[in-house]
Amino acid sequence: MKLFIDNNLPPRLARGLAALFEGDHEVVCHRDKYGDTHLLDEEWIPALGVEGDWVVLSGDLNIARRRPQRELFFRSRLVGFFPRAAVMELPLPKKTARILTVWDRMVGLARDVRPGVFELQQRGEQFRAL
Repeated sequence: MKLFIDNNLPPRLARGLAALFEGDHEVVCHRDKYGDTHLLDEEWIPALGVEGDWVVLSGDLNIARRRPQRELFFRSRLVGFFPRAAVMELPLPKKTARILTVWDRMVGLARDVRPGVFELQQRGEQFRAL
């Protein structure tokens, strides 16, 4: 899986996941892929779509819920996972543990569904389609 972690989540999360899954999955954060720029969603979403096969982990639920960004996301044929507010409020170690708990399910959905947007729940291993 190629996982892109956007600016709403810390780069340390991406770098930690990249180290953990080195050789099995490609994990990059927004800052490492595009520099310290503040690209608009309208710029990075289609860029990932052109590259193909990217999965996005984002703390910005507006991408999944607001019509223009959501339509752009779907047109770009991306799969996105969006943690609920309760997950976003967790300290980084617990947020990371939550992501690792559902990692295999994320990989399966990313492989089987394209495009798609899913909400990462605080409990369990199920995702809610948005």
